[in-house]
Amino acid sequence: MTWIIELLHYGSIAAVVGINSIAVGIGEGLVGAAAVDAIHAQPKSKNEISTTAILGMALVETAAITGISIALILLLTVGQEDKTIYLGLAELGIVFAICISGFVIGLVSSWPAISACHAVARQPFTSKRIMRFMLITQSMIQTPVIFGFIIAMFIKSMAMGITTVQESFKLMASGLAIGLGSIGPGIGLAQFGKVACKSIGINRKSYNKIFSFTLISEAIIETPVIFALVTSLIIIVSKTTTLLHGIALLASAVCIGIGTIGPGIGSGKTASAACEQIAINPDNYSTLAKVSMFCQGLVDTAAIYALLVAISLVVFR
Repeated sequence: MTWIIELLHYGSIAAVVGINSIAVGIGEGLVGAAAVDAIHAQPKSKNEISTTAILGMALVETAAITGISIALILLLTVGQEDKTIYLGLAELGIVFAICISGFVIGLVSSWPAISACHAVARQPFTSKRIMRFMLITQSMIQTPVIFGFIIAMFIKSMAMGITTVQESFKLMASGLAIGLGSIGPGIGLAQFGKVACKSIGINRKSYNKIFSFTLISEAIIETPVIFALVTSLIIIVSKTTTLLHGIALLASAVCIGIGTIGPGIGSGKTASAACEQIAINPDNYSTLAKVSMFCQGLVDTAAIYALLVAISLVVFR
């Protein structure tokens, strides 16, 4: 039994660093490759493109920084006397919260930076605006990682005192909810950020319209991950007295996690199509924005259904 406890504890520490680092390494490599291609296409803009790439890589690094922070917290604050099988199982919730969100975001947060490098090559005189826009979209993409970190800290604070399997399942479920719930919205936000940066490169005069559209659209796209966060918090504060209820909490996490994948990606696709059309036909901004937001609202109803069922699994025993 002792070796299992040690394996769960140190395996969790290794996972939150290793898995996130894989994604971040690939994401930064993609940004670097895009910068090289952009400089080849527009050598005179090498300084602007290099700056854009470096700033983009810095934000891609967020997932790795989150992973190393959690790893150090677990390594330095959990003593030998604190380690139990229940703690080890609960720490899997931290792995779910940090690794699933970090792996996805580490990869896809590179997309706006890649697009921004090519946009700077196409519109070098608008490089500062493109860089600012890239930083805004990339910052929004980091939201699931931040939510994952918050839930991981809640799990860490509660895991030390648990003494039953059902409590371990509860903390695992909380991490799983935010981890799976980060996938769809993360991809949707990145897809939109990529197209938005590309759109500015197509028509720099449409910057103001694309900027305002971006702020509203990204708020809608990330709505499902907020549902996942709410479910995760409801799970973590719920009272779990039976093993059956602990299993129901895991089912709730899977429900909200899977239920947000489609809406997150679908909402991002809808907004991306509208954003590209705004760049091509800025005079149709009002119509395109209204249709896009209406469609995004309908897409998000699927996530609302998942939220209702997930909460029902927590409340009804």
